[in-house]
Amino acid sequence: MAERIASGTWVEIHTIVLSPSDRAPRVPAATKRVPLEMRVKGFLIASALIGEEAEILTPAGRHLHGTLKEVNPPYTHGFGEPIPELSSIGSEVRVLLRARGHGS
Repeated sequence: MAERIASGTWVEIHTIVLSPSDRAPRVPAATKRVPLEMRVKGFLIASALIGEEAEILTPAGRHLHGTLKEVNPPYTHGFGEPIPELSSIGSEVRVLLRARGHGS
């Protein structure tokens, strides 16, 4: 038997925002063939099973509904490899701001 996920648990939901037939006419053909999907992470409002309709509260305070897909989903995106030329910018800006009297 499947285990109910407790309210307050960090989860991810999924929903179809637009079906292929509802996509805008100017969308490229390859894009038009698939639905516009939304995956959102947030805190489960009421206990639910994976695969059931669920409501979440996002960190931004939005209440959203969708199919419960994952419990404790990780963030899998990244910003690529570090760029050496950018690594010193933060300290350089702080020096400039202090010189102008805008920081401690």
